[in-house]
Amino acid sequence: MAIARKMSAFAEKSSWIRKMFEQGTRMKAEFGADNVFDFSLGNPDVPPPPEFEAVLRETVADTTPGVHGYMPNGGYPWVREALAARMSAEQGVDLEQGDVLMTCGAAGALNVVMKALLDPGDEVIILAPFFVEYHFYIDNHGGVARVVPCDAEFKPDLDAIRAAINERTKGMIINSPNNPTGQIYPQAALDALGVLLSEAGERYGSTLYLVMDEPYRDIVFDGYEPASTMRAYRNAIVLSSWSKSLSLAGERIGFLGVHPGIEGKAALLDALTLANRILGFVNAPALMQRVVAKLPDVSVDCAIYARRRALFREILDAAGLEYLDPKGAFYFFPKSPIEDDVAFCGLLQEQKILAVPGRGFGTPGHFRLAFSVPDDVIERSADGFQAAMRAV
Repeated sequence: MAIARKMSAFAEKSSWIRKMFEQGTRMKAEFGADNVFDFSLGNPDVPPPPEFEAVLRETVADTTPGVHGYMPNGGYPWVREALAARMSAEQGVDLEQGDVLMTCGAAGALNVVMKALLDPGDEVIILAPFFVEYHFYIDNHGGVARVVPCDAEFKPDLDAIRAAINERTKGMIINSPNNPTGQIYPQAALDALGVLLSEAGERYGSTLYLVMDEPYRDIVFDGYEPASTMRAYRNAIVLSSWSKSLSLAGERIGFLGVHPGIEGKAALLDALTLANRILGFVNAPALMQRVVAKLPDVSVDCAIYARRRALFREILDAAGLEYLDPKGAFYFFPKSPIEDDVAFCGLLQEQKILAVPGRGFGTPGHFRLAFSVPDDVIERSADGFQAAMRAV
């Protein structure tokens, strides 16, 4: 076999999200795009805000010599300064520009963090339901993902987390607003998690890191506000991107910030910066760094996603499906009406509706629907959901 055995195995169990997206591509070719209701991929379709277009044109017009060249591996200092100010306001902790690194999206940031932290065999706790790529990012750098289920409301189960921590635990990755559930972890939950990790670190004589992945931070509903991870815990690393907040998923621009009081900060920042380079990213895209730094308080119109959530809620209610109302992001994660979530997604496919089985997120018995699609796609899917429920 030409490819690595590990990659061959990964391909066998690769992301259900991509599998369903590819199935959708085939179905659209067969039945016509207008006849397929594709809720498989969280690909933001809301256009970037007008301010982005104006700043992009202005930035592209700058032909100063060297403007597209290398910069420090952590990013332009003035861009990091702008991000430090933004993160300080969000987290309630004073960060300096040296506490922030620009990365190739949140995925790049996660790989940089895992590269900097993990020795072979180190364990990283992830909470189910989880973004499936976490498994691969941890494995990329010799780590082992240890899956811990959330509670019935998709919030951290402190007792289960406590039981999972051992001498090989290096930390955990959390995600709020959450993909796939839309849950937002309240400040009290993060505060309690911070206490738990502090106590566990003392018990095992180690530093346990809390990595918050929050690319949906600006996509929230009903007045909910994401909590501060850094206020909850000293050994925290927070990372994000503009993929969702500005609908720039394809531009691969993100960042990470470390708590200014994190243990061993100087060595950690050196390792993160080195990882950014030797993983092949070298630095985040120069053009996009300069653009996003000028848009610190700009985001897409969340009212569009709120309207779609309301449309989908009516359809799911009419079909008799159970779900937790999402507080943020752009996903529903309903219960499957039958135990086999893959089988139910098959019934939906018969109605040309594409959903992702919950087992792809470590939580069988549910399925994910992304409402990052035009309103009429949601509206026209109503009969299909009811037909699938009748077929159960």
